[in-house]
Amino acid sequence: MAKLELSGIKKSFGATEVLKGIDLTVEDGEFVAFVGPSGCGKSTLLRLICGLDEITAGKIAIDGEIVNDVAPAKRGIAMVFQSYALYPHMSVAENMGYALRLAGVSKDEIKARVEKAAKVLRIDHYLDRKPRQLSGGQRQRVAIGRAIVREPRIFLFDEPLSNLDASLRVEMRIEIARMKERLGTTMVYVTHDQVEAMTLADKIVVLHGGVVEQIGSPLELYNAPQNRFVAGFIGSPKMNFLQLGSKTGDGRHEVSGGIVTVPAALRDIPTEVGIRPEHIDLVDLSKPHALSGTVTMTEHLGSDTYAYVALTGSDDVLVVRVAGERAVRKNETIGVSFDATLLHVFGADGRTLASARPVALEAA
Repeated sequence: MAKLELSGIKKSFGATEVLKGIDLTVEDGEFVAFVGPSGCGKSTLLRLICGLDEITAGKIAIDGEIVNDVAPAKRGIAMVFQSYALYPHMSVAENMGYALRLAGVSKDEIKARVEKAAKVLRIDHYLDRKPRQLSGGQRQRVAIGRAIVREPRIFLFDEPLSNLDASLRVEMRIEIARMKERLGTTMVYVTHDQVEAMTLADKIVVLHGGVVEQIGSPLELYNAPQNRFVAGFIGSPKMNFLQLGSKTGDGRHEVSGGIVTVPAALRDIPTEVGIRPEHIDLVDLSKPHALSGTVTMTEHLGSDTYAYVALTGSDDVLVVRVAGERAVRKNETIGVSFDATLLHVFGADGRTLASARPVALEAA
């Protein structure tokens, strides 16, 4: 295990600055996920940590030792890529132990490490098979096992599950979570999948345009985003946003489809509010409601139903999450209700002025 520290990390490719000064500490044994849109710099940052690319400026330290000029093989890091990159002519055991064999480790030690890693990943019955005889999920376990046998101080994962289908991704998320608990090794995980980040990580780093937008636990980012970007990026379906229009008095603002009320301390400066799909309810127009609209589409997912509501007099559409057994009819005109304390309020610069009451934390 090891502590990883990044200080003022910058990376440029020619005149293009990809990373613009990253400061981050990953504690010993911590699982940290990098998330962000394509091109935000998350994979580039991972390659800098590993040593595959040179940094333009800044320092990378592992357990207090600056490793900027240390070769990748000497950093005590193992990286699992999106591609399995297994040798087709080698067995599972040979693939997993190949790096150790090149390093001159004894056959007995290789055998012991391979068997131990295989048990952790539950592939110990496949050690004699060739990669072509394995499923996609099993091949990815072999690729992860190849990293485990090296007994690194830090694991780096670069979107390791993106090539798998949905059911295999769920299965592999569970395996990685189990591996995290058993090994306790420091892990840095790059993903575009929010579900992976939210379910696996102790801490999430949200990157955008080469800068860190926010660092925090999954629930911290979900309940208290620091700006509109994080609020819109974390969560699936994403947060609904409404531009505030003219004030009508007593903190009330006109918005698409109706009127909302913002907290008293913020009445003069907000420009936009956000509300998550699960914090909205659909009610009959005869009952109290803040907005109104027409249901244009529904997605029935079993336990949940997502209703898309086009707000009256505008092109804005709200996504509303309701119980799966609830009947929501297409083309139905309906009222939209929510607790004003669950609104996220944003200023003109996109910074969060007020976050919703953290329902999930209070319930716990």
